[in-house]
Amino acid sequence: MKKSYLIPVGLIIAAMFTCSALAADATKIGMVNFEKIVKESSAGKVMQKDLKAKLEQLQAKLEAEEKKVQDMKTALDREALVLSAEKKLERQRELRDRADDLKKMNADYTQEMQILQNKRMNEIQKDIFDISNKIGTAKGYLLIIEKKVAGVIYAADKVDITDEVIKEYNSIYAKKK
Repeated sequence: MKKSYLIPVGLIIAAMFTCSALAADATKIGMVNFEKIVKESSAGKVMQKDLKAKLEQLQAKLEAEEKKVQDMKTALDREALVLSAEKKLERQRELRDRADDLKKMNADYTQEMQILQNKRMNEIQKDIFDISNKIGTAKGYLLIIEKKVAGVIYAADKVDITDEVIKEYNSIYAKKK
């Protein structure tokens, strides 16, 4: 007789767990394509325009300096036969120094452009993260990820386990000391 009650009670308990699982919030996951935002947003277009203008400005300076180096080389080649050995060596040294300066200038400009681009991209990225957080909160997203990198840019507080990870890491680090 006891066995006959066991099966229906088990079914009722299973049904309760199933119902509670089905009643849970629907998982909403969003995705953001950062590359598309940079290409199509107003801020992205302004950034691209500014970077292009700066690049053209720096390239013009490099081309002007390159022309000076080329002119020095042409003048040296033209006057090589009439210059004394001492003057010829001096001009060759000046030409090498100018060429080295041109290479350094090119490297500096490349680095300057990279820094400027990174700075502007970081500004846009920060804005996108803020917007994603607002949308995620307002529309009840559990998770918002970036399409290309698949980095999480918004996660609901209930899935954030950062504090737990820190606590565990601290205990492991303490044991190592």
